[in-house]
Amino acid sequence: MSHSSVFIDAFDNVTLADGVIRFDLITVAPGAANAQPVATKVGSIGIPIQGFLRTTEQFNQVINKMVEQGILNRTDPPSTIEGAAATVKKPKAS
Repeated sequence: MSHSSVFIDAFDNVTLADGVIRFDLITVAPGAANAQPVATKVGSIGIPIQGFLRTTEQFNQVINKMVEQGILNRTDPPSTIEGAAATVKKPKAS
């Protein structure tokens, strides 16, 4: 089996059907001048509920570590991709 890496900006269209969480993988590209960014589906994932719960716990551990390191501020979850990008602190110039 070959392994490949995929970069995504977000998940979208998260649904539960027949015990499987399904979601689309989204990339975001800048729009034309003064236009909204363009989101494009690049794939999808299906994961059983138990695997989803384990994955959620792993994500929470990473979030907690980023908060401890000062990389991320704990705020209400952003509702947009632009909001998600604004939540992460930009690195300081050296």
